[in-house]
Amino acid sequence: MNNAFFAQMRYPAEMPLTPGTRLGPYEITAPLGAGGMGEVYRARDTRLGRDVAVKVLPQHLSSEPEVRARFEREAKTVSSLNHPHICTLFDVGREGDIDYLVMELIEGETLAQRLAKGALSGPEVLRLGAQIADALDRAHREGVVHRDLKPGNIMLTKRGAKLMDFGLARATGLAAAPGSGVSMAGLTQSPTMAQPLTVEGSIIGTFQYMSPEQLEGKEADTRSDLWALGCVLYEMATGKRAFEGRSQASLITAIMGSEPLAISQVSPMAPVGLDRLVRTCLTKDPDERAQTAHDIKLQLLGLSESGVHSGIHPPVAAPRKSRERLAWIIAGVAGVVAVAVATLAGTVWRKAPDSVIQLSLAPPAHCTFNWRSGLTQISPDGRYVAFVATDTLGRSQLWLQTLDQPDAKLLLDGVNALSMFWSPDSRMIAFTSQTDANLTVVPVSGGATTVVCASSSGRGGTWNQKDQILFAPTADGPLDVVP
Repeated sequence: MNNAFFAQMRYPAEMPLTPGTRLGPYEITAPLGAGGMGEVYRARDTRLGRDVAVKVLPQHLSSEPEVRARFEREAKTVSSLNHPHICTLFDVGREGDIDYLVMELIEGETLAQRLAKGALSGPEVLRLGAQIADALDRAHREGVVHRDLKPGNIMLTKRGAKLMDFGLARATGLAAAPGSGVSMAGLTQSPTMAQPLTVEGSIIGTFQYMSPEQLEGKEADTRSDLWALGCVLYEMATGKRAFEGRSQASLITAIMGSEPLAISQVSPMAPVGLDRLVRTCLTKDPDERAQTAHDIKLQLLGLSESGVHSGIHPPVAAPRKSRERLAWIIAGVAGVVAVAVATLAGTVWRKAPDSVIQLSLAPPAHCTFNWRSGLTQISPDGRYVAFVATDTLGRSQLWLQTLDQPDAKLLLDGVNALSMFWSPDSRMIAFTSQTDANLTVVPVSGGATTVVCASSSGRGGTWNQKDQILFAPTADGPLDVVP
């Protein structure tokens, strides 16, 4: 087992426990590591016969009765968070003068360790990001704020992400409240911070995920967690931290007054729409920031379901702002149509300067445009426009609009196209589909389709004069060529 979450932390031992030591019904079997929250041990629950993680709190966090009582109250709240992506807190106990927590023992590595190897793939970012947002949403609905969300507090397991140390930053009394007089140094010393801040070299730890309001000494709320989530998503997609600094002062300056480079600039293959979503999380003013983890989860799931890295950028407005989201969709489709009209007009103008063609591309009856409509493609000879629309049953359909005909023609039903392009003679349309994970061609005259080859999540292609198709079979893989 890789107990990375515990092994990465180092903190001066105050009371090392030897194997065989009993803390209530829990028998210590081996040390796992140490951190700002104290030492962590593998232990055996003698009542239930299961292995658990026991975290022994350092005396400087539990010597004050008020702090200890507050910690116990908060820990009880956290223990009620029954969620598949939150590390379960089983028990809180005291043996003599030792306070301890009993938690779920998790196998895996931290997100911080995974990021040391580089950025995650687009699908991974969306999948894990949605799980983290879902966990935050569950906690926020119960009135629990994490306050220390960062890659080191996120475990990656076979079943997905697991958030650690939920709400314990406040429980230890280290979170600042308005007028509390808590110093900036106190704010940086989170109970789960992996390493102390240093004067030389890059700052590491919690500081880089703190929201502007936390740095100003204000009370952290759910929107502070969403800022941290934005930082985590940025790092997952790019492999780089959203904010960097060579000192505390320079890092604070960056967080308070600068914007990170666009994700698309750092990682061009990142999911389309993720950049805008992350920016809504990293808005300095919490009132203008994304407001709920639930909204972020839905947007990440939407980006994941779209499965596209090019085309119209999906809007990232919160679901409750439906009119704004609809406006983005309409504007996106209108933009595609405008480009199509302009290109068509230009093509015909070169051939017949004395003629003008006007085209109004509306969705067919009982159909609507959505993000897939961004796949609209004009044939090389300028006679056709191929586009995708969705019917009332949610089926994605491939349509063909001929310039000399008033109505569009349905070519295929249920295509769920990810990308689309023409043959050079304008007689065939090639497309990749979410439905069957193949690269398929269909004649514009209609009739049977032909599967060319497998393409699990194609991201575009081109068909040359030698009858070869050059295409990207996956989001982050090589280019392939097929006759």
